[in-house]
Amino acid sequence: MKTLPLLAVAVLSSSLGGCIWAPGQHLATNSLTRDNQIDNGHVQLVPITPKLLVMDQVTEETHTLPAALLAYKPEPYRIGAGDTLYITVWDHPELTAPAGPQQATEANGRLVRPDGTLFYPYVGQLKVAGMTIEELRKAISDKLATYVENPQVDVNVVGYGSQRVTLNGAFIKTDPLPINAVPLTLGQAVGAAMADPKEANLSDLILTRDGRAYHLDLNRLDPGSGLAENIYLKDGDRLYLSYNDRQEAYVLGEVMHPMAIPFKTSDLTLTQALGRAGGLDQNFAKGKAVYVIRGAKNIETTPATVYQLDASSPAAFALADHFDVKPGDVVFVGAAGVTRWNRFFSQVLPLATALGTVSASQYNFEHASGN
Repeated sequence: MKTLPLLAVAVLSSSLGGCIWAPGQHLATNSLTRDNQIDNGHVQLVPITPKLLVMDQVTEETHTLPAALLAYKPEPYRIGAGDTLYITVWDHPELTAPAGPQQATEANGRLVRPDGTLFYPYVGQLKVAGMTIEELRKAISDKLATYVENPQVDVNVVGYGSQRVTLNGAFIKTDPLPINAVPLTLGQAVGAAMADPKEANLSDLILTRDGRAYHLDLNRLDPGSGLAENIYLKDGDRLYLSYNDRQEAYVLGEVMHPMAIPFKTSDLTLTQALGRAGGLDQNFAKGKAVYVIRGAKNIETTPATVYQLDASSPAAFALADHFDVKPGDVVFVGAAGVTRWNRFFSQVLPLATALGTVSASQYNFEHASGN
């Protein structure tokens, strides 16, 4: 079952070792300004330094939730078609429980019809959809007053069926969640549905509301932050938790096991990425040519950013442990520095794509075989 990815990794590793590098190459920053199609203005070299990490941390900490989500505040529950109501008229069991008091509450409940109406004795047909519980209680009391002296009426919703939040994706439970009289928060919904720890990408929860999709990072919305409890859900909301095979980073070059790494959370550091790939191949990697290439797939339209880690410094280990790898990044460890970026991109990107395809094929094969 592991033959396919192992073979692909071997091919990729040998291709990277033999096609891109030549002995004696070194990184020269002036190569970034050469007059050729890709190098000229299409690559920005950024050293990974403590200053860069501080700037990134400030950016992360200033991340705010969409104002439109925070602005919504739930109103009192409004009755809708599909709800089941239990209407109590004190001292009048013939109205409260026409099926008999020995029956379950649901048996004496009254279902709101698809047209939003229900029938009640001495009251007749009422249009109840859109009413609050208090509004319906008063409407029934007013109409019963003609037949019952000083009627004492109580209304409860014993079955919520008119409003719901739908769930899809990498949740363990995907049954729709009803909206009831107690406001439902995003944190409560995610907790009830439970993310699949093996398949979920916690960095990409998609909340679709009124035709607009909001991408949320559950790492920033964990219970400890309290942010998820500030977002209230409403009828018609859809939650989709992405699978972790949809977004990947690629570790290539002089590492022990070149691989595609699926994202389960947004907290994937450069140290973790290299560690999952088995670390640097000490037979070839010089420890000075470690790059994170970001945005290379759109190189023809948008300049790529290449982050360089000087792994020869003892501080490099601390820096790598605080540098976050993003989906789509290519982490490359070379035996020598890059001198021709156009040649590098033209060969490394197809290999990264191929490695991602192999990873997805292996994922689908294992799930199809039940492993």
